[in-house]
Amino acid sequence: MGFLDLFVVAMVPVLKVLLITLVGLFLALDRIDLLGSTARPYLNNLIFYVFSPALVSSQLAGTITLQSLASLWFMPVNILLTFIIGSVLAWILIKITRTPPHLQGLVIGCCSAGNLGNLLLIIVPAVCNESNSPFGDSTVCSSYGMAYASLSMAVGAIYIWSYVYIIMRIYADNSAENTKNVSTADSESYTEALLPSSEKSSCHDHSVHAELPETMSEGKVTFMERTFWNFKKFAANTNLKKVFAPATIAAMFGFVIGTISPIRKVIIGDSAPLRVLESSASLLGQASIPCMALIMGSNLLKGLRRSEISVSVIAGIVVVRNFFLPLIGIGIVKAAHHFGLVGSDSLYQFILLLQYALPPAMAIGVMAQLFKAGESECSVIMLWCYVLAAFSLTLWSTFYMWLLG
Repeated sequence: MGFLDLFVVAMVPVLKVLLITLVGLFLALDRIDLLGSTARPYLNNLIFYVFSPALVSSQLAGTITLQSLASLWFMPVNILLTFIIGSVLAWILIKITRTPPHLQGLVIGCCSAGNLGNLLLIIVPAVCNESNSPFGDSTVCSSYGMAYASLSMAVGAIYIWSYVYIIMRIYADNSAENTKNVSTADSESYTEALLPSSEKSSCHDHSVHAELPETMSEGKVTFMERTFWNFKKFAANTNLKKVFAPATIAAMFGFVIGTISPIRKVIIGDSAPLRVLESSASLLGQASIPCMALIMGSNLLKGLRRSEISVSVIAGIVVVRNFFLPLIGIGIVKAAHHFGLVGSDSLYQFILLLQYALPPAMAIGVMAQLFKAGESECSVIMLWCYVLAAFSLTLWSTFYMWLLG
């Protein structure tokens, strides 16, 4: 496959995302107002509660089996490493650029979560179907490639809606709490100025004693008591409905359906008696990706008008995703192959390498809209990342094929 052919293959899926994003931008214009500030939350909730869970459960149930887990066990580990390494690089970027607190969760999400779904589902079959593909017979390559890409999409969705979802929610909640505390502190400072000093002291002492148990307030605290108290406080402040996103719960159901053979035979397959359940979930899930792109485009209009994110942060995210992560990925995959953790299947290694070179996941835009934290800034980041991905994906794909050949 020549460079120009590979360039077209890598550019087409990115162009599809950008074109749908432009449609979302058009629908958000004041004259059209089909995806304005009133409509966006409703579409976002549909993605969050319906489309994404349907997509994750159908993909996971259809691709995960005990046999695939045994043979492809390194792929979930590899995807987890992309999230962890991306988070570490994002933390370094935040320290260097001094990113505002309310955008730090967004930066971590964009650096850690790649588009592990629809881009691979388009790129891999296109590469396999080329006459001069380096991966052998096109039919065999497409069959295995779709299985690898589907597994990548399912596992990536689990990590996105658990790991990244929790991180972005924590940062969004902390930012909202800090804003609230600042306003509360201003009102309290006014009140304290009117109170005598003796009343201030008694109020402070009362609040401290009310928060801690009696033994702790007296200073007689054992390690076990303090540990139990901290765990009790954490459990009281944790809302499991916020921790487990609908897509995470759907992934659990998909995993159970895919790995338990009797259930799988009833639901999955052309001859399964309840195959209509899987096909219906798959049909609903297909709406997830274009709707995410529409949300991203509608938020982009606000970002083009006014955005608080600096050029250095955008440039840092682009460098992390297009340079540092792919380079680190080469070392990880080559090391895994050297130590026998990954077999000699060049297509499998190609997909493992591509997982480090993809632009940010579009689900980040859904989370930003959901938490009201950096929606417009997220769209600006996505625009630059996806425009540059057409070139970076081509270059890295060419290099990966040369490396594996």
